[in-house]
Amino acid sequence: MADERPNVVFVLTDDQGPWAAGCYGNPEIRTPNIDRIAATGTMFRNHFVATPVCSPSRATYLTGRIPSQHSIHEWINEQNVGPEAKEYLAGEVAYTDVMAAHGYTCGISGKWHMGMSLKPQHSFTHWYVHQRGGGPYNDAPMIRDGQLINEPGYITDAITDEALTYLDAHKDERFCLHVCYTAPHSPWTGHPQDIVDSYDDCAFESCPQEPKHPWAISLTDRCLGNREMLKGYFAAVTAMDANLGRIIDKLEALGLRENTLLVFASDNGFSCGHHGLWGKGNATRPRNMYENSIKVPFVISHPGHIPAGRVEEGMVSAYDFLPTLLDYLGLPIPAEQNLPGRSVAPLWRGESMGGNEIIVVYDEYGPVRMIRTKAWKYVHRYPDGPHDLFDLVNDPDERRNLADDPAQAARIAELGGELEAWFARYVVPERDGLRETY
Repeated sequence: MADERPNVVFVLTDDQGPWAAGCYGNPEIRTPNIDRIAATGTMFRNHFVATPVCSPSRATYLTGRIPSQHSIHEWINEQNVGPEAKEYLAGEVAYTDVMAAHGYTCGISGKWHMGMSLKPQHSFTHWYVHQRGGGPYNDAPMIRDGQLINEPGYITDAITDEALTYLDAHKDERFCLHVCYTAPHSPWTGHPQDIVDSYDDCAFESCPQEPKHPWAISLTDRCLGNREMLKGYFAAVTAMDANLGRIIDKLEALGLRENTLLVFASDNGFSCGHHGLWGKGNATRPRNMYENSIKVPFVISHPGHIPAGRVEEGMVSAYDFLPTLLDYLGLPIPAEQNLPGRSVAPLWRGESMGGNEIIVVYDEYGPVRMIRTKAWKYVHRYPDGPHDLFDLVNDPDERRNLADDPAQAARIAELGGELEAWFARYVVPERDGLRETY
């Protein structure tokens, strides 16, 4: 099996809504290369992150653990570089650690944003990362060879250039490459002008600018109804997609495409006017768990091993990614980490889960926790609400909150009990997100 293990290229975007790709049914946004992966692989319609904001979500992908285990509960602002920098994931076991122990060379190009950006961690031996988590798209603050630099040019191109250099250098090794774009995160300015201009006549029907949500914060005030912001968001996605095409082309040119597992995902979803919001889980006070915040695009391709052109409807969470990836590669899953997820490798291969399909997913964002079944979503805001209950069958757009409906009291009690029991099983007490504040 060791000689048959594929290379892995994991492409992770920043703030990409599940609607923001052509293969997910959006006829307005141009993403021919995301669509290209879907055409040669499998697209997941119901892939959820564990937290609808960047830093904790990325940590869950990497470690398979929820924030109340790995300790990152919020996007990291001041603790990435400088004297306050903190190594949040010290002591955690990442899938890259397991892969490196079994012969993989691991590299990252792009956004890290999990603290301590200067120091290579978790078996990454190639380390070209953003100093913080985001910022300007031109002359961006990066780290190369342990030095703080401002990278000339457009950062989406630079991240790709570094990735292509890595592929050339490691084409004869078994590698795992993370390509972590800052796109399409704000700012929605500074993107290639020809791509921005190409959306001049777009109707943006895929992004209805609904009346402002009563809980919306200042980002919505700046962006709601602003066509330039819509053009900038779409341009950020399309420019990133063009660079994704460069990576696929390089894999093909090097003869590596057939022996490479290619994964495309985002760290959290995003709304561009949907529900009267611009943003993700922290677009509102209190925080939200709308589908657009917790669902992300997730597309995988490994020719000859993953079915081409397939759409998977089953529910999967980001905390399932580590056990699934390691299982798919035939590598051991860390048993001592009390992992909340499980392998869905059969779904990757187009096979049945044999009656063991995932029927419930959970999310947390500090004192806000969610349980979601195929039919219902219950969001509990500690300590005293307000809470949400949505009937996803009859109200898939989450327009009618039934949390105060007396007829739903028994359902809320049942879902709330399941929610409490699940988190009690996995929370590390000293890292409990219920200690966090809005």
